[in-house]
Parts: sequence; structure tokens; C-alpha cells
Amino acid sequence: MNKHHESHGSHGLPDDDPQLTLRNPAELADALPYLMGFHPTDSIVMVALHGRRGRFGGRLRLGIPRAPGEWPHVAGQLAECLVSGSERRGPRPDGIIVFLCQDPDLGSDLTSSQVMERLRPLAQLLRTACGALDVPVLEALCISDGRYWSYCCPDARCCPPEGNVLAMPGTSVLAAAATFAGLQVRGSLREMEARLAPWRRPAAADQERVLAAAEEALVPRILDEEERLRVGRETLDLAGRVMRRLSGAPPATGRTDADALDDGLIAHDEAAALVLGLQDRTTRDRAAEWMEGPDAAPAQRLWRALARRCVGRYGEHAAAPLTLAGWVAWSTGDEPAARVALGLALRADPDYQFAQLLHQACNQGLDPEALRRCLREERREREEGVSASGVEAALPEPGVSAAEPAAAGRGVAVETSVSGVAGPVRRLKARRKSPGSRSDSAAATSPANRRDAATAAARPDGVEGGTPAAGSDRRGARRTGRAGQRDGTGR
Repeated sequence: MNKHHESHGSHGLPDDDPQLTLRNPAELADALPYLMGFHPTDSIVMVALHGRRGRFGGRLRLGIPRAPGEWPHVAGQLAECLVSGSERRGPRPDGIIVFLCQDPDLGSDLTSSQVMERLRPLAQLLRTACGALDVPVLEALCISDGRYWSYCCPDARCCPPEGNVLAMPGTSVLAAAATFAGLQVRGSLREMEARLAPWRRPAAADQERVLAAAEEALVPRILDEEERLRVGRETLDLAGRVMRRLSGAPPATGRTDADALDDGLIAHDEAAALVLGLQDRTTRDRAAEWMEGPDAAPAQRLWRALARRCVGRYGEHAAAPLTLAGWVAWSTGDEPAARVALGLALRADPDYQFAQLLHQACNQGLDPEALRRCLREERREREEGVSASGVEAALPEPGVSAAEPAAAGRGVAVETSVSGVAGPVRRLKARRKSPGSRSDSAAATSPANRRDAATAAARPDGVEGGTPAAGSDRRGARRTGRAGQRDGTGR
């Protein structure tokens, strides 16, 4: 039986806290939600171990690619990414733990045991890829439908073919210690993403029609500089009124009821005006100032609700509210929720620069206070009539990762560092050449895309990236590259 040890909790208990020792696969499986902050679903999770006692280090998560043909490349990329990322932050890992988490599909005839066997080649590929980097996989577990299996332990007495039943949530020693330390598990990844997903209800068709009408009215105004500023003020005023309305509503019990309450408090035309108004980066930067104190909670509720209203061909527009939701979550200390929201923002628009920069900063374990100071300074300079540089200028320049995760652009979320900045210009140009694309209309009329295209014309060849906020002349050229759809990493 493989034994591993833990000296801190999932999100970094202080070093002087009492140590917890994880003695077997059962305790490792029980620890996984506390390591990630949620129950990973359809995920590869890899955790680095350091030192003789196996202290938990960096971790990453990737959605399991559906096609087994992608597994060899994915395994090599993830192993390289975890090892090289650990080396950038500190010492090289002494070992790695692998978790493969996948339940049988609803309506499928597969059992959890068959899911485990289907994923066995992936587990072996990950073990081989890590071994090729001289970092052994000390345990590889499959977690499926309330059971777990070890791919490393051949002893059927402790690891039977039918698997072992997971402990009841909240009943282990680790769960008690995590609760005492204030750590929370926020449900499953699927549940967290569902709170931010576009409506699938009949009202979505009505919302899409209202979005189309608002687009016809607002986009020409946003493309005019004087009118753009006026639309920005209208958008922020409306957002402030809706936030006050949300704050004054009676509390709801449960996340589903709370989200339904928020949805009912925002009219279709209000949601459309806010979604489209936030496509302007200056307006979005101003909205990002609601990130602390009494503003944070209603702002977070508003951004989540707006993300749910980005229905149909307006799915790409969700990048702005999703990024704001991720920013507020990170600013208030909820890193798991931040990574989920930022990952979905990059899924909606892989080239959305603000999401890329926030994602990288969150992944690198940076303190959000640096950006909070920038936003406070932006507000002060604006009130004093001084030109501000925009929030993106306060975030670190993305570097090109040594191992860009595979399957980028295929709808999976990778927890690792962002690998570069591309900007929406290339996609916009490609869509203009392909008028048959389903999202042509929304993309071509996106204010942020129009402004990017205009700015790109004045840039040196080969340089692409986001448009600076009004008055900015310090951001400079951004390196080009491709960013995948990522939602976080360990520290």
C-alpha cells in the first residue's frame, strides 16, 4: 500500500498547524475535494509531493479528453507542466499523485468499474510520462460513482476489483480538521459551472431577442467615442441600481433558489444593456472597482446572473461578466470559484486578455491586493481628472509556458499558467472571412472586437492583444501566443 503524508491543507494551512498524515488511498481520495476546493468531475488531477514526508505542493486539473487518441500527448504535456511549474515556484517534486475522476454518463450502461478500466491506459500514460522526467507517480487513483480504485496497488485484499466505497462526506479526520481550519468544499465542479452557464430554459429565446434589439441600438453608439462614454455611464448607473436591488432582496436558501431569485430581479432589457455595455473595456474596468467591502457580494451576484443571460449566439459576450465574477471571487479570497469563472471566461473567448491576465496571476499565487490598489488609484485619478492606464497594465505580462497543455481550444479546462496573449483580432478577421459562422453577427458587432481591430491596424506586424483603456500609453506591445481554456492551478 502506498503511503503519503500531508503537512498543510488544500489552500495552504499555516506551517505551524498540526500535521495530518494520510496513510492510504482512502484518505487520499477523501482529501481531494479539500485540495481543490470542490469535487472535480470528469477531471485529471495531479498533485506534486515534496520532501521525505510528502508535503503537498502544486496541483493542476484538466478535463479528461473524450478521445483516447489524445491521451498520450496530454499525459506528456501535463507531466511537463506540473514539474516545470513546480521548479519555477521552488524545488522539483519528489513524487506525484494522480487522480482520475469520472462518473458513468447518465443513461449509459457503463458501470463505475468499467469506467475505471477504460481510464487505466490513461493512468499508465501519466505514470510513464512522469517517470520519464524522473519524478515517480507514488499513487494513481480512480474515483467514480462513490468508489475509488488504486492503479498502483495489486493487493486485492485492500484494493478489490469492485473498488472501495468512499467515506461519507464530512466524516473523516481530515474533514473535521478542514472544517476547523475554515476550509470549504463548494460542491462539484459541474455544479459550480452550472451557476454560470447560459440559460437553457424557454426564456432564453426571449432574452436572445432582447439582446439582438439592444445590440442594434447600442453598438453604433459605442463605436462613437463621445457616445461610448455616455453608454459607459449609463451602464454603470444601471449596474449600480441593479446591485442595490439585489442587496435589498430577502435572502434565499440554497444556491439554486438564490440564483433563481437574482434572475427574477433583472429584466431582459436590463440584462441586455449591461451585457453589451460591459463589452467596452473602459466600462468593464470601472465595473471591476466593485471588488471589496459591501460592493463585492452584490457585484458577484450580478456578474453571475449576467453570465447566465449570454444565451444563443451571444455566448462569447459572457467573457466580460465571467471575468468580473472571477475577479471578485479572487479578490475576496475564493480562489476555487475564481478559477472556475475565469476558466469559463476563456472557454467563451479564449483570447479575452483580462481573463488571461487574471488567470495567470491567480495561478501564480499573486496577491490580488496589487490589482486592488491599481483600481483604487484608477478611481482616484479619474476623480482628479488624470488619465488612467487601465487595469490590465497592472497585471503581469503573460509568458510562454514551456508546456502548453494539449486539447487547448477543445472545451476543456486546464489548471496551469496561461501561455500567452493572442487577442480577439485573429478570430474576428477569420469570422469576417467566413460569413456562414453561427456567431458571425455577435462577433462582428462586439464593441471590444471592433476596437481591437481598429487598434491592431496601427500596431507593428505580428503584435496582437487587447486594446488599452482610454488614455493608456504605457501598456506596450504584447507577445502573441495561444491561450487554452484554463481554470487554475495549485500554489
